[in-house]
Amino acid sequence: MPIIKPVKGKYPQIPVDCYVAENATIVGEVSLGKECSIWYNAVIRGDVHFIKIGNKVNIQDGAVIHATYQKSPTTIGNNVSIGHNAIVHGCTIHDNVLVGMGSIIMDDCVVESNSIIAAGAVVTKNTIVESGSIYAGVPAKKVKDISQELISGEIDRIANNYVEYSSWFKE
Repeated sequence: MPIIKPVKGKYPQIPVDCYVAENATIVGEVSLGKECSIWYNAVIRGDVHFIKIGNKVNIQDGAVIHATYQKSPTTIGNNVSIGHNAIVHGCTIHDNVLVGMGSIIMDDCVVESNSIIAAGAVVTKNTIVESGSIYAGVPAKKVKDISQELISGEIDRIANNYVEYSSWFKE
């Protein structure tokens, strides 16, 4: 059974069509949209501020979603994939975003829609990731504009695949 528990009277809100792996942890003021999947060893800690996650979001294995006490909540839009072992902390991620494996997005960042954060990138505090771009490196910088092929071929494909993958575990 996953760890799903309240903190200071605030209980996670998880729609019935979401998949939560047996060893995932979701605590505190967390709200998930429809068709989300929270994978093995993922942690979503809404203990120090709220975390709001949109529809069709997948939080892959080992990822950590957290916030900053009384200062920076975390908001994730729709159709977002958070890659394996990524850290998303006290920031805003808009719709149609791919956050690569092992990347870190720090406090008060805004990742605008239709963007990709490359695997291993570190998006430092207060960075604004421009819509329609790919950011990579340490610290992360814009490396190029994103093509419509990458939006449909990567961002949409991965989000849709994870809805399918999660259905395998609900049977």
